[in-house]
Amino acid sequence: MASGQNGQVGGPGFYPQPNEWTCGPFALKHALLALGRMVDVGEITQTAKTHWWSGTNEIQLARAARVFECDLVLERKSDAEEARKVLTQHLREQTPVLLCVDEWSHWITVLRAEDRRFVVVDSLDDPLLSVRTWPQLRNWWRYHDTEYAAEKPPVLFDMMAVAPRFRTTVKGDFSVERVKFLRRPENRRLARHWNEYLEDLLEICKPPSVRIAEPLSMGEFLRRHQELLLTRVVYWHGDVSRDEVTRILRDLRFVSETYGLVIPASMSRRALADLGILVALWTCADRGVNGMFGAAGADPRPSQSPKRRKRQR
Repeated sequence: MASGQNGQVGGPGFYPQPNEWTCGPFALKHALLALGRMVDVGEITQTAKTHWWSGTNEIQLARAARVFECDLVLERKSDAEEARKVLTQHLREQTPVLLCVDEWSHWITVLRAEDRRFVVVDSLDDPLLSVRTWPQLRNWWRYHDTEYAAEKPPVLFDMMAVAPRFRTTVKGDFSVERVKFLRRPENRRLARHWNEYLEDLLEICKPPSVRIAEPLSMGEFLRRHQELLLTRVVYWHGDVSRDEVTRILRDLRFVSETYGLVIPASMSRRALADLGILVALWTCADRGVNGMFGAAGADPRPSQSPKRRKRQR
């Protein structure tokens, strides 16, 4: 799991690209993340052989996509409205689409179409996730093919749907409202560490399935057990507030509901233990904890009653 390792398996979540030439790998990374696959952007960059001078073209991205079990399906339209319809159809099927914008000089990822508004991930933006109207996206997307005709060049709309070869058991539902939530300044941490939340949740939860008896959404699970988690973690650590623990649980719920993850009722005890450990680990990592049970560096402590045996900083 991500929280239990020194490094992160999939790397951080939604964060800006560090230079001017890695937009292609970032765009593919975000598409894979929407499909429930967490791939480090460095792996994509190396596989695609991205170059600091020329960046990444569609052939290089297609090669990288195949390594990560996806195909890039290229479609070209010369009519804006037809391009919108094809793009919208892919997005309705929850297939992320790569677009090269700014006159074929920058890659972005489109994740959702909703009432002629589009959820876009742009690694040059901060926050990365945004909502664009159709006129905004159309004007950003269209390409004037001056190589074909210098005067009155044809206008083209090229798109590359990221079609998975693997069976997608989870897909992200990045609705307009969810993106607005993630764009709030107080939720920047959640967006940047999206991979960590998802990796851990995939160990605790299951994808939705008709074969799961009594599936519980994370919202329902926390309705039943959140008070227990809050009171015990706050009690045992002693230097963390209920509001702080509540926020971590809220973020876990937000990510789980974005991918439709559920907890089988038969696994409730294990899920409760896992969440308790996760939240306790976060609390100790964020606030520290005194040495205990003869741990290295622990100073002898005066005897305390059980009610005061809290692990403060």
